[in-house]
Amino acid sequence: MISEEQFQNELQLIIQNAIREDVGDGDHSSLACIPANAQGKAKLLVKDEGIIAGVAFAKMVFNYVDPKMQVETFINDGEKVKYGDVVFHVTGASQSILKAERLVLNSMQRMSAIATKTRKYVDLLDGTNTKVLDTRKTTPGFRACEKWAVKIGGGENHRFALYDMIMLKDNHNDFAGGITNAINKTKEYLKTNNKELKIIVEARNLDEIKEILQNEGVYRILIDNFNFEDTKKAVELIGNQCLTESSGNINEKTIRQYAECGVNYISSGALTHSVYNMDLSLKAI
Repeated sequence: MISEEQFQNELQLIIQNAIREDVGDGDHSSLACIPANAQGKAKLLVKDEGIIAGVAFAKMVFNYVDPKMQVETFINDGEKVKYGDVVFHVTGASQSILKAERLVLNSMQRMSAIATKTRKYVDLLDGTNTKVLDTRKTTPGFRACEKWAVKIGGGENHRFALYDMIMLKDNHNDFAGGITNAINKTKEYLKTNNKELKIIVEARNLDEIKEILQNEGVYRILIDNFNFEDTKKAVELIGNQCLTESSGNINEKTIRQYAECGVNYISSGALTHSVYNMDLSLKAI
């Protein structure tokens, strides 16, 4: 996984690029009609229900736009919210509040939707030992925030990107001439380049599970698109040799049953690619 320093750098890059994209050479709507010295106050109003996420990120945005802005928080990341709740007040230059408004709302609406969906999946697994994982199926340029939202919702992060973990999927294995070749070449590559990266290998059937188990150094096996019966068989075959992860066909109706097959993790792209933004507004008060 990436370091905390790398993660914070990613967040700063998101903010910098979003402000560049949205503000350009100036928020001319505000510059045209609001005096530079005008002070204002606004509230973050919830018009939905779920798990709020992005409060800490909003503070980072306000600080980047204008360090003089002050935020008074009433509801923190990870807490349940309902229609009419006020998450925070922000006070400062009116122009600064308006400049930050859209980035704050866009980010918090999406992050809250992801946290809400994640919490629902986590709750469905209550009583099992299975953890919920995200994937790389994220919005380009916004991955750090979306993975942060998964954590806020109670899930765990998979690899952050292509560089912090080895994941040999079906195409890698096929292009490499088979699973064993792919694993052996990977271990040679890591040794040659003095890298310590965990190796995950995808299996499409029970025969591939058996082949993977003949190789040492695999951290986790991705049991991809298996039915429940074969998932149970795969877990039995793998035993304690390495960790297990189910993926494919994961939804609210199936996730509990996959967990009951005994897998350590269940990964779902739906956490980040299939959510409806939470309805939030920033209103002057």
